[in-house]
Amino acid sequence: MATSTDIIVRHFRQILIWPLQLMPYETTGQGSTMGRHWMLMLEAAAAGSPWQPRPTEFDGDPAEFQERHYREFVTFLPYVQRFLYGEGRSNDLNAKSFGQSPLHVFRRNDVRKVVMMFKDGAVHHFTVAHIDLYFFYDIDVVILAFEIQGDNLPLKRVQDALFRFGRAFPAQWDENQTAASCLRKVAWLGEDGEVLASSDYEDRATYLSHLGRYRAPKMAAHWEYLLNPLVLHHSAATGALRYRQIEYHRMPILAYVAVDDPFALSEEDFYRLGMVTRPGDGDALPYTRKVFEEFEQQCCYDRFWIPERKNEATSTRMMCNGHAFVLVGKHGNSFFSDPYTGALGQFRHQYFLLTLIAHFHKAALLMFSDRLAVALANLNLQDAQSIRQFKRETRHLQEAFLRFNQRYWFREVSNQIISDQIYQMLHKNLEVLRLHQDVRDSIQSMSQYLENDDLRRQADTVVRLTVVTIFGLIGTTVTGFLGMNLFSLAEQSVWDRTVYFFIVFITMLILTFVTVAKSKGFAEFLDAVADDRIGWSAKLAILLKAWKRKKV
Repeated sequence: MATSTDIIVRHFRQILIWPLQLMPYETTGQGSTMGRHWMLMLEAAAAGSPWQPRPTEFDGDPAEFQERHYREFVTFLPYVQRFLYGEGRSNDLNAKSFGQSPLHVFRRNDVRKVVMMFKDGAVHHFTVAHIDLYFFYDIDVVILAFEIQGDNLPLKRVQDALFRFGRAFPAQWDENQTAASCLRKVAWLGEDGEVLASSDYEDRATYLSHLGRYRAPKMAAHWEYLLNPLVLHHSAATGALRYRQIEYHRMPILAYVAVDDPFALSEEDFYRLGMVTRPGDGDALPYTRKVFEEFEQQCCYDRFWIPERKNEATSTRMMCNGHAFVLVGKHGNSFFSDPYTGALGQFRHQYFLLTLIAHFHKAALLMFSDRLAVALANLNLQDAQSIRQFKRETRHLQEAFLRFNQRYWFREVSNQIISDQIYQMLHKNLEVLRLHQDVRDSIQSMSQYLENDDLRRQADTVVRLTVVTIFGLIGTTVTGFLGMNLFSLAEQSVWDRTVYFFIVFITMLILTFVTVAKSKGFAEFLDAVADDRIGWSAKLAILLKAWKRKKV
């Protein structure tokens, strides 16, 4: 039986899914705009950016529509289809459709290969399948999808590439100043083999100084180059399209691993692939039996994996821990390797979209949570402007969350058993449902706070009006009793009557404002008057206290 060292991966694919939070930008006369960053990308594309709008399968000649696209489309339920692909026109030319998909995808084709230098000095070239940016209407989230492929690689090299490639920045450095868990070097190659950008993981001083200055980590140079015209928000770079980290610096991944004999892989190999850990040294198992059992129960989908049978029909294993979705199977088996009707085609399309939706859900909810935290952090109860800004931001987030629930939130995406169960595994391992509940509760709590605050203000207004009415009623009753007037001014000149009018008007205006200003104290005095348990001396003391109160 072959050992892990001897196993060769005949075909390997890795798709990085990197969610990022987009920062609001200012539009002329409209304030900050949410979820419209793709419009700036269109402007950049027109100005010559390598990121260009990606046409969909529905933009071409309908006669050339392929079965692969058809199979992908019908995998999903109708409301998910409208999210992913939009809705076309009906036969009735006067009818209005729901419009285009809320997804806006941009692709760049200048990066053709990825060069990876590993810790042991080995260098491997991987072909770039595609690099896409996914923008979402009305949501300040963007997702980078980066797919690479390679052939005839040692299994341990594949494990190492999965573990080290998708790193936005180093977490620490070794004694020799190399990034601990990153590749030694990563470079993007163009059409003619020229180096477009390379990593700077070894530049420890720059990473440390950036964190000390901005209180946020610096992104590696090759990722900064790839995302341009998007720029890191916590940096000196200029640009309207600004992003910030929203999750862990390790990017979520999908992996496709085709080997000659999947049954030759050990439990340790499957665990390291499924949990995306670094390759092991030697054949000794570093994990306990309980670890493998928990892994199989929580992260393995073994509908097509029965190792006892040693049959091609039962040689495909799917693993999903939330961070990674890994597909392992037999190379040459059409069920697994066919790029159109096999698992490879499903991996690149259906399973990719399932994973994209799940990670988009998590990223969007984390974005809402971050916005709520910022709104609360900026709230100053002693500043009226801060309170008004807090109310506007809370209501804005409440409206945006409502639209997110109606447009993007799916508990089920497919009636096909495999797709549905994988989607449920993704949601479960990412704890998306719990996060959704937490964000909803937080928004409802803040909304309830605003409602209670409005009710309190209304109650205060009612108290003031009641006090003014009571005190005004005394003067009105006295001066207007039986329609009698204290002064006979009918015979006076117009000038005298005008003077009297303004004297009374100004006096009543002052009395009214004084009554409103002291309405809280007067309200307490009126409550004390109505309370038989309080003596008149105490009641008068409360009245005097009302005049001594300082303005809030």
